[in-house]
Amino acid sequence: MEGLNSEIVNRLKQVARTAKIHGFRPGKVPMKIVEQQYGGHVRQEVLGDEIQKSFGDAIREQNLRVAGLPKIEVKSPDDTGDKFEYTATFEIYPEIQVADLSAASIEQPVVEVGESEVDKTIDVLRKQRAVFEGAERAAESGDQVNIDYRGTIGGEVFEGGSAEGAIIQLGEGRLLPDFESNVVGLGAGASKTFDLQFPDDYAGKEVAGKSAQFEIKVNEVLGARLPEVDGEFAKELGVADGDMAKMRAEIRANLEREVKRRADARVKDLAMKVLLDATNVELPNALVEQESDRLVEQMKRDLKARGVSTDKVPVPREAFAEEAKRRVQIGLILAELVKSKNLGATPDQIKAVVEEQAKSYDQPEEVVRWYYESPERLGEIESVVLEGNVVQWVIGQVKLTEKETPFEDLMGNSQ
Repeated sequence: MEGLNSEIVNRLKQVARTAKIHGFRPGKVPMKIVEQQYGGHVRQEVLGDEIQKSFGDAIREQNLRVAGLPKIEVKSPDDTGDKFEYTATFEIYPEIQVADLSAASIEQPVVEVGESEVDKTIDVLRKQRAVFEGAERAAESGDQVNIDYRGTIGGEVFEGGSAEGAIIQLGEGRLLPDFESNVVGLGAGASKTFDLQFPDDYAGKEVAGKSAQFEIKVNEVLGARLPEVDGEFAKELGVADGDMAKMRAEIRANLEREVKRRADARVKDLAMKVLLDATNVELPNALVEQESDRLVEQMKRDLKARGVSTDKVPVPREAFAEEAKRRVQIGLILAELVKSKNLGATPDQIKAVVEEQAKSYDQPEEVVRWYYESPERLGEIESVVLEGNVVQWVIGQVKLTEKETPFEDLMGNSQ
């Protein structure tokens, strides 16, 4: 690169017009002094600009897409010369070829939402609104109990193993089965001592796989009183006039929307797996590292939102390496398909998704307005549409079969 010195001289002249150096009026500083004071900085600035320009010209000429930041190494760092050489080491986006998908298959779940599913949902809603009252009987599954407990390992109390007046819920899988089974059957005032083996994969690493002894005392048994399914119950669910038929219709409509959402999500996951299995991508390390960093920051935000200090809970980047690779790979594949198969999101598609998401709110028109007020929020919807377009394209390439699926299997533990 030649002509550096002339550019440096030009910039030093610009600096000289406003330079403030003790003993000289602005604009009257001798160039030699200006060069002594600012020459090194100006030269580095010019070199940086020249590197950026020449590197940009070179990659455009070669039609390259740079992944991450290039590593620049100056080969001849001459402080006074009119030219210099440098090397740029960088990764590029890979060329992606999606293989033939015609041999792959996807099962699309088909779920019937009937009156029994509505009844089960009403039961769940009743349990969510249960009032717990003192019961003069032994504890049963579904009860709450007020207990004192003290756990020891090798005769020593361990952190988190003791409490007084703890309210615990029975029958919801929140407790270790061996602990809960020793509480069920006890009435108020009863005490019990028992041994418990912590699972090897228990979340509390300091006690995982170890054997503990617990002493428990039941202070009170609280039984659940469920609300009646009547007009008042319907009003609590948002049906202003308390009409029971309208309540059931709304519950059914909500279930059908949720079933569709979950079925679509399952098909999407299967479609992404098909793409990943069929497409070999050499991933740029820079993109994987960027995605790992993004996942780490996301985890830190989640922990902070839960009141957990990330200073005390390390979030190692390595823990996210595999997920980062998967996300980068699928992102590159999706981008290539959107471009090569013309699967871009149309305004009508974006509007349809916005309106669909707004349906579950009391004032859907306000939600629609909220989305359209922000390009960032609309961008999130556009990403959803693009993924949907790719999924539909995949479905058109593979063997798609419908599979009758039980309601509970699709809904998981939400019911």
